Amino acid sequence: MEDSKGNTWIGSHSEGVCLIRNGKFKYFTIADGLSDNQVRNIYEDQHGLIWFECGRGLSFYDGQHITVYDQRNYDFKNKWSPTSNDLWFKGDLSTGYNAREEQPGVYQYDGNTLSFRKFPIAPKGGEENYFSVTTPFIKAKNGTLWFGTYGAVIGYTGSTFKIIDNTYLGLNEANAALHIRSIMEDRNGNLWIGNNGIGVFKYDGNKTIHFSKQQSIKKDDFNGNTLDRVFALGEDSKGNIWFGTVKSGLWKFDGISLTNFTKKDGFPSGQVWTIYKTINGTLWFCGANPSGIYKFNGKTFERVY
Repeated sequence: MEDSKGNTWIGSHSEGVCLIRNGKFKYFTIADGLSDNQVRNIYEDQHGLIWFECGRGLSFYDGQHITVYDQRNYDFKNKWSPTSNDLWFKGDLSTGYNAREEQPGVYQYDGNTLSFRKFPIAPKGGEENYFSVTTPFIKAKNGTLWFGTYGAVIGYTGSTFKIIDNTYLGLNEANAALHIRSIMEDRNGNLWIGNNGIGVFKYDGNKTIHFSKQQSIKKDDFNGNTLDRVFALGEDSKGNIWFGTVKSGLWKFDGISLTNFTKKDGFPSGQVWTIYKTINGTLWFCGANPSGIYKFNGKTFERVY
C-alpha cells in the first residue's frame, strides 16, 4: 500500500509489516506493537493514520509508533449507516466470531469509533467460519459495499443486502462450493469473484456467470495450468483483467482471450497473493515461492522489491 506521504507498506503472512521510506526498509512485528504478525490488509484513514488488519486484531501507526487498537462498540449491531470515509475490517478472530460479536459481521470505523455490524445471516451448525471475511472491502461505483467471505459475497446498497452464495449460484458441496479469496470491481462496474477451487465468477449487477467455465480452459492448451485457484484480481490501465493463482501463474484477459504467464515467461513466483494498483496506475504482482513484487513492462516482468 502506498500512503499519502509517499511511503510503501508491505504486509506479510507471518513476519509483520515492512515500511519502505526513501529507499530504506524498516520492519515492525508484535514486538513493535502489532496485534499479530500476519498482516492481511493495510489502509490509510482520513486523518493519515495507517491501519493494519491482522490475522487477529487491529493496529495503527501514527507516524512514530504502532499501537494495538482495542476499543470496540457493540451497540446497535444491526444499524448499518455507512459514511464516505469509512474503513471496514473483519472480525477480531482469524476465522469465526467471538462472544461479543455473536455472529458473522464486520467492523465499521468512521474516523472516531469502531463499531460492529452484523451480516443478515444466521449460520447453521458447522458454518461458524463460513462467513468470515477473507478479502479487502470494496466500495463500488454505485455506492454498494462488498465484502468477500469464505462462502459468500455480501453487498450492502445503503438500504438492502445482496448475497451471492452457493444457494444463489446453485452450488453445493457435491458439485463444488464457493471458497472466496478475492473480489474486484472493474471499470465497467462488474464484480469479479476469485475462488480457491472453482475459479472465477463475474456479476454484472443483474446476473452472475461462471467465467472460468465459460472460457472452456483446457489444461493441454496451457501446460496443465488452470484458472481454478484464484487468490488475486486486478485491472490494468488498458482494461485488461489479471488473475493471480496458486501453482498456475498469472493470467491476463483482454476481453477476448486469455494469456497465461509462468516462470518460462519471466514471472518467477509460484503463487500470487495480491495484485495492487499503484498511485500511477501500475499493477504490482505480489508473489511467493519465491517471494517478490513484480510489474509487467509489456513483454516480461521486472522485480520491484
